[in-house]
Amino acid sequence: MSDKYTDAIEASKVITDDAAVTAAVNKILDDHIVENKNADVYKFLFNCIDLTTLKATDSPVSVSDFTERVNAFEEEHPELPNVAAICVYPNFAQVVRAVLEVSKVDIACVSGGFPASQTFPEVKVAETALAVDGGADEIDIVMNVGNFLDGDYEGVCDEIEELKAASRDCIFKVILETGALKTAANIKAASVLAMYSGADFLKTSTGKEFPGANLEAAYVMCQCIKEYFEKTGRKVGFKVSGGVSTTADAVAYYTLVKEILGEEWLSNEYFRIGASRLANNLLSDILGTETKFF
Repeated sequence: MSDKYTDAIEASKVITDDAAVTAAVNKILDDHIVENKNADVYKFLFNCIDLTTLKATDSPVSVSDFTERVNAFEEEHPELPNVAAICVYPNFAQVVRAVLEVSKVDIACVSGGFPASQTFPEVKVAETALAVDGGADEIDIVMNVGNFLDGDYEGVCDEIEELKAASRDCIFKVILETGALKTAANIKAASVLAMYSGADFLKTSTGKEFPGANLEAAYVMCQCIKEYFEKTGRKVGFKVSGGVSTTADAVAYYTLVKEILGEEWLSNEYFRIGASRLANNLLSDILGTETKFF
């Protein structure tokens, strides 16, 4: 049965043959990755990091200390750009807001029953609104993957739209959980639905229950973002997260974004990397000595 959701998915021309996607990724990296292995790219990538702590052991003290390291980085390395944001659970938004002294670093909060998106819709809305009230600049929610795999596209989109409204003026990122979606066809469909429901960013993964980001998923998502921009004129950002810990990993994703989406997406307004370990690895490569700042 045709409806506006399936019509939007079927209207997309993005390739969904998994073997073809892998071949396209390999060609881009073979042709272009070497040119991006340099200090300027590493500095740019550092400035795109959502520095993340999402642990059961997080506390007001530990999150405060985590935030103080970002403040200290500004003082100790004024020659380098800082991270893009600090990403925490929503109950810590107020802690980061109280401690953070760096004006160009945003506060991002996961919300909406992160990481499984398994709670009442009313709870997801309330959690999102409370995060915003606590000082969040950005909201990262997880698409309802179970409903998506059941084919309940209307339910998926209605919930995204409701959480977008609850996030008010925040940058609104929708996590597709690509490791659960598995196929290029599913990733394309989820990307299309999320963007048409108001996502400001598409994000790959939570990094929790399922495999994290992979280059094939990123390729499909970036192609969907490109197609959506060509159709609507609206630029949607791309965030890769879940297992991106080495400089080589980050450069590979940068290369895909640069070659598919172009220079316009090469700012932290439209490209982010959710990471905790990556920051120290990039710093080590930028400074030329092993560094464990964060």
